[in-house]
Amino acid sequence: MIQRYHSIKCPYDGIIEKVYICENSHVYEWENLFLIKTTEGKIEGISVGASGHIISLVVNQGDQVRRNMRLASLQDDFIITGSD
Repeated sequence: MIQRYHSIKCPYDGIIEKVYICENSHVYEWENLFLIKTTEGKIEGISVGASGHIISLVVNQGDQVRRNMRLASLQDDFIITGSD
């Protein structure tokens, strides 16, 4: 089933190091949306396999996050941008 809206969730416990997006911004598939400093000290990028517009942004730089916490919501534009 095709999803029109995607909830972007955090796969790590840690702190938001960098936020690359804002509400209403357009994002592309697999573009880095956030950088998270994990509790283990690693810096991990967060991306999503869909393109579209950010309709809500829940976190800011410096916020503490936990696994499965919603970071943002994306409205899919259904434009396929991948390549071989």
